[in-house]
Amino acid sequence: MSRRLVSVTLDNLDDLPRRCRRCVFWELDPVSGERAEEAGDPALEKEAWVSSTLLEWGSCGKIAYVDGAPAGYVLYAPPLYVPRSVAFPTSPVSADAVLLMTAHVLPEFAGGGLGRMLVQGVAKDLTRRGVKAIEAFGDLKGEAGTCMVPADYLLSVGFKTVRPHHRFPRLRLELKSVLSWREDVEVALERLLGSMTPEGALRPV
Repeated sequence: MSRRLVSVTLDNLDDLPRRCRRCVFWELDPVSGERAEEAGDPALEKEAWVSSTLLEWGSCGKIAYVDGAPAGYVLYAPPLYVPRSVAFPTSPVSADAVLLMTAHVLPEFAGGGLGRMLVQGVAKDLTRRGVKAIEAFGDLKGEAGTCMVPADYLLSVGFKTVRPHHRFPRLRLELKSVLSWREDVEVALERLLGSMTPEGALRPV
């Protein structure tokens, strides 16, 4: 079974599930979002948001594929690009953090570690770009079919609560700790692979 992670672009935007492809919960403020729904063009608004964010800031999402089929996704951006981020009782997002807006693994692919893979992909991207942390508004009810990420899921992949709330706590993942963990794993892998490589294979012909 092959698994790969790619950045969201305008070319693969349609690989998002239809519900998410047409959802502008995070991308627009509540009033503009309602207007887009009434006008019947939220998918167009979503595309415009992704396009401008890519141009101004860079990569803002990841899609996980299993055997070529879209299996999960995550979207993220600085709070400046996410109007909805100021509407929560635990706002604002810290100045040194990027907001993890939404993440979802399709039910038929659940339980295979894709959720962790998506968050690690985001962490790797943001660490390269000098970002110190990822924050997210968790949902303690964890209702299915919403644009919110269940708080339990965020806690399970390493986030810590920084602003408690009975429904929408704000959680944070320090990227320094993620980076050191990844480096430890990479060093261990290099040692393992090095011990399995015949010395002759490393010598120039």
